[in-house]
Formats: sequence, C-alpha cells, structure tokens
Amino acid sequence: MQYKRILLKLSGEALMGDRQYGIDPKRLAIYAKEIKEVVELGIEVAIVIGGGNIFRGVAGASNGMDRVQGDHMGMLATVINGLALQSALEDADVHTRLLTALEIKEVAEPYIKRKAIRHLEKGRVVIFGAGTGNPYFTTDSAAVLRAIEVHADVILKGTRVDGIYDKDPEKNTEAVKFDYISFDEVLKQGLKVMDTTAFTLSQENELPIIVFDMNTRGNLLKVVLGENIGTKVNL
Repeated sequence: MQYKRILLKLSGEALMGDRQYGIDPKRLAIYAKEIKEVVELGIEVAIVIGGGNIFRGVAGASNGMDRVQGDHMGMLATVINGLALQSALEDADVHTRLLTALEIKEVAEPYIKRKAIRHLEKGRVVIFGAGTGNPYFTTDSAAVLRAIEVHADVILKGTRVDGIYDKDPEKNTEAVKFDYISFDEVLKQGLKVMDTTAFTLSQENELPIIVFDMNTRGNLLKVVLGENIGTKVNL
C-alpha cells in the first residue's frame, strides 16, 4: 500500500452532482462506495468537505454580510455536508464518525485530536466538519491542518479535473498537465492548487498533495495504490 493514512479533501460543489445547488444522493452513494473500497484495504481515511454547494462566507461578505457571520454560516454548511456523507457511508456499512470544530454535541462529536486518531486506528472513517472553527480560514486550510494533526501521509484533493495544468484546461485546449511538480514551482508559476495559507502550511510540514479527478470511477483506489493518477505536489 502506498499510504497508511490519508486525508481526502472534497469540495462542497462535488456533492451537487448535476444539480445547481444542494446535495445529490446518487453522487453521495458513489463516493461512499469509492471510500469503502479504500477502507477495506486497511487504509485509514479522514475527510474534509467544503460547503460551497450550500453557502460561501466570502460570497455573503461580498453582498454586504458581516464576514465573520458569513464564515460561521459556511462552517455550518460543511457540517450539513458531513452529516450527509456520514449517512451515505453508514448505508454502505462503513463505520463513520463526524467531528466538528464547533461544538454541536447533539449531532457530532467535538474535535479532539487524540479521539480522532483513535477512531482512525479502529478503522472508522473520520469526517471533520466546521472547518478550523475560525473565520477567515478556508476548508483547504482545515484539510491541511487536520492532516498534519492526525499524521496523515498525504492529502488527496478530489476535483473535477484530472490534475494540475499550466493553464485552465476548461478554457484552453493546449493546457499541459503536470504528473509531478514541486511546491516551489507551483508558487513560481502562480498555479492554483489551494489557497496560499493552506498551501504554505502543507509545504512547511512536507505534506504531499495529490490533485485528481474524484468523479472518474476507481480513481481514488488507484491513487492510494500508488498509480500515476492526477498530479503529485511534493518537495
């Protein structure tokens, strides 16, 4: 096995499927099946999901809403997504725990590092909700922070494109995909992988990132088995 413990970062938009907003149960079921395949190999899986399919704090702030209030609404959106994914995983007979940075004890456990690691060691999928619990930090930053705290081997960023390109592949047919690229080269070329805070934190802690297409069936399994899928960012 290429990795023993992974952190999977999913965008909220990924849960929409073909919808314009909200959550697509069919997409959730597909993701649950993919994650189950990885868990059955004995790989420990932690997950961070965005909330953009429900609400974005930055968008709210741009329309006159207080940024802190908007970010807290965004954190709650990630909890909703976490509950939805937890339900889908449990329907697939995968033991799952949802831990949140904001205390909502009626629906999820509060985030405690040692408890999170213990759940992972017992083979449970751990979903981290509510970001870092602080405004002005993205779920990318939450993903890197939690990955470092629970000693994940890698961050797997599931997107709708199959890696990192020198140009936007959705706008430029001549865009060139990287199989491997260094943190320094990403910064030098101004490529968008994560927000600067998250990316720098990952670089400083020598935590590799793999960007891959989560919507292609079997890709998650191929990545954890070490196949050349997506783009790997390393030192």
